[in-house]
Amino acid sequence: MIDVENLTKRYGSITAISGISFTVARGEVVGFLGPNGAGKSTTMRILTGFFPASSGTARIDGHEVHQHPIEVKRRVGYMPERVPLYDEMTVLGFLRFVAQVKGVGGGGRKEAIERAMEHCGLTDMRRRQIGNLSKGYRQRVGLAQALLGAPPVLILDEPTAGLDPKQIVEIRELISALRGEHTVLISTHILPEVAMVCDRAIIIHQGKVVAEDRIDRLTGGGGAESLEKVFIEVIARGTETPV
Repeated sequence: MIDVENLTKRYGSITAISGISFTVARGEVVGFLGPNGAGKSTTMRILTGFFPASSGTARIDGHEVHQHPIEVKRRVGYMPERVPLYDEMTVLGFLRFVAQVKGVGGGGRKEAIERAMEHCGLTDMRRRQIGNLSKGYRQRVGLAQALLGAPPVLILDEPTAGLDPKQIVEIRELISALRGEHTVLISTHILPEVAMVCDRAIIIHQGKVVAEDRIDRLTGGGGAESLEKVFIEVIARGTETPV
């Protein structure tokens, strides 16, 4: 569903990502890991058509991102790290607006909105003004807008950033429930989140992929603590790890 090949992005003399390649299969939940400044958000913005790559290719469900941008946007639900919400709108009003912008069919629009709100635990908040919501519920609204239109691919950038422990668990459970229905790529630096939610991890450092494999193979079955050790080791080495 996601196919990245030799992707590079330069900002003048600065190279944000350098020739990265990876794939994400249909129905997988994959963690995209790396320290701050590694190139995670840059990669995700290229995949969602936010800006072009300098070279290389990126395909979503067989469609090249910049040759077929409309087809790609129909297939991708994107939740950026800072979800752009309209504080003066209600939850229901905002989701209606997003559904209209996405071109969700008029006949099925109400049902799609209700389904997204129910999935994200927002049904009782439908009349609440977004500006009065907690950070956790704002993240839920961000996830709900990404789900509108039932896109086969979800790209989530730091979905639990700034949340308290209870809210993190709630968002984590919501993401876990998407397994199988959607292909999910999650950018995060919270390693326990990846160990609990993801099937596989891709670790990026200084704009290059330095490790990639199933969680159980990367950690030897050791879970979150072992993943932290692997992460620190491959970042310290800065070269591809044989797995």
